[in-house]
Amino acid sequence: MTAELERVVVVGASLAGLRAAETLRNEGFDGEVVVIGAEPHRPYDRPPLSKKLLAGEWEPDRIQLRQAGAFDELDVSWRLGVAAAGLDLDERRLHLTDGETVDFDGCIIATGALCRRLPEQSRYGHVHELRTLDDSMRLRTAIADGGHHVVVIGAGFIGLEVAATARQLGNEVTVLEGASAPLIRGLGAEMGAAIGAMHEARGVAVRCDVRVDRLHDDGVLLEGGELVESDVVVVGIGVTPATQWLGDSGLELRDGVVCDETLRARRDDGAAVPGVYAAGDVLRWMNPLFGEEMRIEHWTNAAEQGAVAARNVLAAAAGADAEEYGAVPFFWSDQFDIRIQFLGRADADDEVAVVAGSIDSGKFLAMYGRDGRLHGALGVNAPRWIMPIRKLLLAQASWDDALSHAATL
Repeated sequence: MTAELERVVVVGASLAGLRAAETLRNEGFDGEVVVIGAEPHRPYDRPPLSKKLLAGEWEPDRIQLRQAGAFDELDVSWRLGVAAAGLDLDERRLHLTDGETVDFDGCIIATGALCRRLPEQSRYGHVHELRTLDDSMRLRTAIADGGHHVVVIGAGFIGLEVAATARQLGNEVTVLEGASAPLIRGLGAEMGAAIGAMHEARGVAVRCDVRVDRLHDDGVLLEGGELVESDVVVVGIGVTPATQWLGDSGLELRDGVVCDETLRARRDDGAAVPGVYAAGDVLRWMNPLFGEEMRIEHWTNAAEQGAVAARNVLAAAAGADAEEYGAVPFFWSDQFDIRIQFLGRADADDEVAVVAGSIDSGKFLAMYGRDGRLHGALGVNAPRWIMPIRKLLLAQASWDDALSHAATL
């Protein structure tokens, strides 16, 4: 490696940060790698937090992303339990919350996202959120014995996963959603309503078009004065990218760290920042495959982006061409016995067609079309139908070609 790249700092010790550190080593970087993590834990897998771990089927050691020996062999300086407090681009220096600083030649920002909160949320002991391992263990303690009334505020993926797990543990569960259907942001109104109906068939009360006024000692108070009584409340109203520590950095921040196609960060005047990249939930970048700017909060993209960011740090130092990250977004969610898989994008004005199976059967494939092209695809309990659609999205298939493919299923 060139002499200019002696130390790379990875800010964030979750999946994207781990993949970045591993890629630096796998690509032959023999300089210093420092990983900063706000949590005291080494990188762990987040999807089980609302499912297997919350249900008590797994313990925390089961969700570690690597065995202890593998973490040690990576030859990384782990700085855990301390968060980043500021970034000085001119001095190439990272400021930490414990008062220390770390100079760098290359930097990968992978600080993820933070839960959105309701006013005065922290003063209520029965109110929970779910983002970290510690969050999951606290909520698990509260619902493990069943018999509680659990109110989940927000019918996104985390909210519905928590609702399903809580119901399976023998709790009464009510989901409160401000939109007209669950999962509108991820699946659109029609398909979101279909998933909501599946929850109701399994004993979850799903209430849409309701507005929360405030939290209450005895539950949740709605606009209009209705009190939804509950002894356990889970707030799942989405996340916000963890960029608060970058406010004075000079980076362009707009619902995330704004980056180009190669994941390289930009200053707020639009100029590219040498050697500074981002990955994971904190990243907003121009996806060249879709021709649109996006920020994605899902496992697969975090893993891939961490690796691409690391390779591009090394490429920039070596004077080589950078790699663009043009990917088909992919996510999955397990709720009760419902396996949801989605490829591509879903927008409110997309044309949606169920092209195989049926909603009533609980197994189906739906396609999303936009401007004459295939835009996305949803599979419910249909992994063999959904996964081949990735090739069509990579090929930027027309809507007609996608429907012709569906006719062969």
